Amino acid sequence: MDKKIHLPYQVYSFIVICGFSLIFFSACREKPTPRVNIGFSQCISNHVWRKAMNENMKLEALLNPSVSLSIYEAQESVERQIRDIEQMIQENMDAIIVSPLEPERIVPVIEKAYDKGIPIILIDRKINSQKYTAYIGADNFEVGKNAGNIILSSGKRSINVVEVRATDQSSPGIERSQGLHQVIDRAPNVKEIETIDLAGDQMVDSFSHILDTAKTTIDYVYAFNDDTAHLLRQIAKRKGLQDQIKFIGTDGLNGSDGGIELVRNGILYATILYPTGGSEAVKLALRILNGEDVPKNNILNTIVIDRFNADIMKDQFDIIDEQHTDIENQFEVIERQKDQYYFQNSLLKITIISLAVILGLALYSIYSVVAIRKKNRQLQLTNEKVIVQRNQIEKIANEVKESNEAKLNFFTGLSHEFKTPITLILSSIESLKETFKSKGLKKAYEFELIQNNSNRLLRLVNNLLDFRKVEDQRFNIRASNTNLCLFSKKIFSDFKKEASRRSIDFKMVCNNENLEVYLDRNLMDKVYFNLLSNAFKFTPDNGKIDLVIEDQKGANKVVIIFRDNGIGIPKNELDQVFKPFFKGSNNRKNSSGIGLHLSKLFVELHMGKIEVRSVHGTEFRIELFKGKTHFNEDQVIIEPDVVETTAIDATEDLIDDESYLREEPRSEADMHTILIVEDNKELSSFLEKKLRLDYNIHVSDGTDAIERAFEIIPDIIICDVNLPNQNGFEICDILKKDLRTSHVPIIMLTALSDKDSYLMGLTSGADLYLTKPFSYSILMQSIKSLLYNREKLRIYYTNNIYKIEQTASFGNTEQDFVKAMNGDIKDNLDNPNFSVEQLADNLNISRSQLYRKVKAILGISISDYINNFKLQRAKSMLETTSLSVSEIAYSNGFSSPNYFSTAFKQKYGDSPDSYRKTFGKK
Repeated sequence: MDKKIHLPYQVYSFIVICGFSLIFFSACREKPTPRVNIGFSQCISNHVWRKAMNENMKLEALLNPSVSLSIYEAQESVERQIRDIEQMIQENMDAIIVSPLEPERIVPVIEKAYDKGIPIILIDRKINSQKYTAYIGADNFEVGKNAGNIILSSGKRSINVVEVRATDQSSPGIERSQGLHQVIDRAPNVKEIETIDLAGDQMVDSFSHILDTAKTTIDYVYAFNDDTAHLLRQIAKRKGLQDQIKFIGTDGLNGSDGGIELVRNGILYATILYPTGGSEAVKLALRILNGEDVPKNNILNTIVIDRFNADIMKDQFDIIDEQHTDIENQFEVIERQKDQYYFQNSLLKITIISLAVILGLALYSIYSVVAIRKKNRQLQLTNEKVIVQRNQIEKIANEVKESNEAKLNFFTGLSHEFKTPITLILSSIESLKETFKSKGLKKAYEFELIQNNSNRLLRLVNNLLDFRKVEDQRFNIRASNTNLCLFSKKIFSDFKKEASRRSIDFKMVCNNENLEVYLDRNLMDKVYFNLLSNAFKFTPDNGKIDLVIEDQKGANKVVIIFRDNGIGIPKNELDQVFKPFFKGSNNRKNSSGIGLHLSKLFVELHMGKIEVRSVHGTEFRIELFKGKTHFNEDQVIIEPDVVETTAIDATEDLIDDESYLREEPRSEADMHTILIVEDNKELSSFLEKKLRLDYNIHVSDGTDAIERAFEIIPDIIICDVNLPNQNGFEICDILKKDLRTSHVPIIMLTALSDKDSYLMGLTSGADLYLTKPFSYSILMQSIKSLLYNREKLRIYYTNNIYKIEQTASFGNTEQDFVKAMNGDIKDNLDNPNFSVEQLADNLNISRSQLYRKVKAILGISISDYINNFKLQRAKSMLETTSLSVSEIAYSNGFSSPNYFSTAFKQKYGDSPDSYRKTFGKK
C-alpha cells in the first residue's frame, strides 16, 4: 500500500507569506536618495519678486534630480532667519543660500556656518563680513546709476526729483541710493526735492504732503521697487498729477501687475530689470560643490525697460515662462510614465506570484481534505468550549445591562431632582403675583428667594461634578472659622418658604449662638442642602422637621441633627443609605442616589462622622470636632464672617442697579478703555451694556484679541479662558510679555475652578481670576481696584521721574521700561537732533505705541515727559552743583538759557536763580 505524503501546514503558510511579501516589496518604488542638500533662507515671503526667486530655484532643482532643495521662510524676522540657519547647520546642509534680512545681526550665524566648512552663497543682499563663499545678484549701484541716467536724459533745464528709498539698511537700498546720487548730484539742473523712507502709511502721508505743498513741479519719482512706484502714481492720480510726473521703478517682473506691464500701459515711465538670481544661485552652489573655482562676486546683468523695449522684453519673458511651463509639464509626463512602468512591472510580478500561490493552494487543498477529518474532533471540543464561553458572556452582558440601567436611572433621577428648587421658585412667583395686588408689601424678599433657589439648581448640577471629583479623589478641603448658628440660619431661611407653603413645622434650635467651628463652607452647604432636601421630600404636608445644633463642651464636639417625621427608611436598608445610587424600597419618588453618598464623604473630609437611624421618621446625626488641630495647615484659610441676608439689602441692590442702567454715559475722553475678550455673544453683550456707562468698551470674540489689544492699548482687559484659536492663558502670556501691553491689567473669567487652572492663570500673568458664575458687583469693584492701583503707580512714576533709574529694580516690567527710557533720554540730553521718533526706535516700538504706553503709565505725553525729565534733572543740578544756569541749561538739552528759564518758571513757579537762592537758604 502506497503511503500518502502530507505537506505540513507551515510549508503552505510560508509560500503565501513569501508571495505577499514579494508583492509588497515589488509595489514599492525606490526613490533615489538625493546626493546634494541645499538650504535657502528667504528673508521676505509676501513679495512677488521673492516668490519669483523661489520658483526659479525650484525649477533649477527640478532640472537637477540629484538636488534636494529646502526653502525656509523668515517672514521678515531676523530671529527666525537665525533659527533657520542654525537648523540648516544642524541638518548638515551641503550648501546654504541666504538672502539676509539685515546686514549686521545675521553675521554671527553665517560666520558659524562658514567656519564649519559649509559653502555660504549670499543672494541679492550683502552682509558686513567677508566670511562667505560667493555673492550673486545684480549691481545695485548700477541700478541706481541707470535711474539717474534716465532722469538726466530728459534734457530739461530744471529737473525736480523725489526718491523713495528702503529704510532697512540692506545693501540694495543703500547702493541704489548711492548710485542715483552719483549721477544726479553732478548735474546742476537736477534738484532732489525730498527723500522718502519706504515705510507703509508714513510713506503715503509723506508723499501726499509733498504733492500738496510742493512749490515747484515734480518731474521724476524714483521708487525702490515697482510696487511702490505704482502705489505713488495712484496717489498722484487722485490729485490729478499723474501726467505731470514720471515714475521709475525697479524689479521689471513679467506678469499682469509686473513692472514690464506697468511700463507698457504707460503707468510707469521706466523700470530697471533686477533679476532674481534664483536659478543662478543653485547653479553656483553646484559648481562650488563640484570643486570649481568661482568668483567672490557674481554680478547679474540689468537693463532699463522703457516704452521702446517693453514689448520686446515682455515677449522674451513670455517665451521663457512658456519654456518653464513646458519643462514642468514634461517632468510631470515623465513621472506619470515612471508610475505606469512601476505599476506594469508590479502587475507582472503579481501575476507570476499568483500562479505560484494557486499551485500552492492546490497542493494545500489536497492536504486539507485529509486534515479535515482530524480537525472535526477538535472542532467538536472547541464548540463545547464556545458554548460555555457564550453562557459566560450572556451573564456579563446582563450585569453590564443592569449597570447601564443604574446609570440611566441616576441621570433620570437627577433630572427629576430639579423639581424641588423649581417648585420653590414657582411658589415664590405665585406669592409675588398675590403681593402685587396689595400696596403695602415689599417684593425684594421674593426676588432674593428666586435667586437663592436658582443657585440651588446650580448646586444640583454641581453634584455631577462633585461625584466625578470624589471618584478621582481630587477634593481639597478649605476650612475657615465659621459661626455655625449663623451659617445654619442662612440655609434654614432658604427652606422656610417651602415649609410655610406646605404647613410643615420647621424649627431650628441652637444652644450656643456664638458657636464657632472650622469647616469648608462650600462642602458643608452641600451637606445641609442634601439632608434638608431629603427631609422635605419625604415629609408629608403638616409634618415636622427639626434642625438641632448642640455644643457638647465637655466632649469638644459639635452635633448637628436633621430630624423629620416622614416615611423613614426600612431597618434592613440603613447600612446601604450612604452607598452611591442607593434608592430605598419605600421610596416612590425620583432621586439621584448620590446626595447622601457625597454628604458622607464631605463630612469625613472634616474628620467627622455621620450616622442615620429611623424610628417614626428619619434622623441624621453629624459630629464635628471643634478647633482646627485636626486639619493640615494648607487646609485652613481665612474667610469673611457669615452674615444674614435680608430683604432690605436685596431691595437696595435692585434699586441701585436699575438707577445705574438709567444713567447717561459720560464722554469718551473721561472714560477708561476696557477690551472684553469673550466668544459667548450673550455674555459679551451683557458686559458691554453694563460697563459702557462708565467705560469705553471694545469687544473681541477671541480670534483677533491680540491684534485688538495692540491696536487699542486698553486700560483693562477682561478675558475668557475657553476661546477659539488660542485660549485665554496663551493670550494673557503673550500680552504680558509684550512691551506694548505689559502694563495692562488682565481679569480672567472662566468656568475652570480647579487649583491647576487657577495657578495657570496666575503663571500667565493674570491680575485677577474670577470663576463663573461670577458676581457682577465683585467684577465692578475689581475693575475699580485695578484702575486705582494703576493710578497710584502712575503717580509714583510721575513724581519720581529722575529717581526711578536710581532705585533697585523689583522685577516690574513698567519700571524696567521707564528706566530704559530714562537712560536713553539721559544719554541724548546733549544731542540737539534727538527726537521722539529716535527714542521709539531705540526702544524697538513705534512712535504711536510709545505715546500710548507712556500715556497709560504716566498720564502725560512723551514730549511732556521728556521735558519734565530735563527740568527735574536741572532742578537736581541747581540743588547739588555750582554750575551756572547756562551750563545747566545746555547740559540738559535746552537750546538756550532763556528758554530754560521760561520752562523752569512755568514748571516750578520760580526762575532758576531764585530757586537756587531759596533752596540755599533752606
